[in-house]
Amino acid sequence: MGYLGNHLATVVTGVFAAVLTGLWPVLVDFAPILEFVFIMAVPITWFLTFTCWISQKSTDYSHKHAPQTSHEKKSLSKNKQVAQVYTADGKRASQSEIKEAKTEFTQQLSSLKESVKIKDDEIERLNQEISNLQTLVQIESLKTELANLKMLASKSKK
Repeated sequence: MGYLGNHLATVVTGVFAAVLTGLWPVLVDFAPILEFVFIMAVPITWFLTFTCWISQKSTDYSHKHAPQTSHEKKSLSKNKQVAQVYTADGKRASQSEIKEAKTEFTQQLSSLKESVKIKDDEIERLNQEISNLQTLVQIESLKTELANLKMLASKSKK
C-alpha cells in the first residue's frame, strides 16, 4: 500500500507548496526579483498537489476504494468456493448425478468422434473415386481424339 496510504507524492508536493507559500512574503521583501519566480512557482506547486491528490483518489476508486493487504489475499485464496451445479429444474445436483452426466456426455462424444471418423473415411474414398473417374474420362477423351486423328489421316491419304 505504501507510505501514507499511497498519498506520499501528494504530501511531499503539498509540503513543498506550503513552504513556498510561507516563504513568499519573506523572501520577496529581501529580493524583489524573486517575486516573478514565486508568482509562477506557488500556483504551479498547488496545482501539482491537487493533481496528485485527484489521481490517487481515482486510482483508489478504480481498485475498489481500498487496496487488499497480503493477509486479505491469502484468506481469499483459502476460502475459494466450489462451483455449484444445478439441474434443469433448479435443484442442486449431487456428485453421483454429475458423474452420470459426465459419463453420458463422454459416451456421446466418443460416438460423435467415431461417426466423424467414418464420414472422413467415406469422404476420402469418394475423393479417390472421383480422381479415378477423372482419369477414366481423360483416357476416353484421348481415345476419341486418337480415333478422330486416325480418321483424318485416312481421309488425307485418299
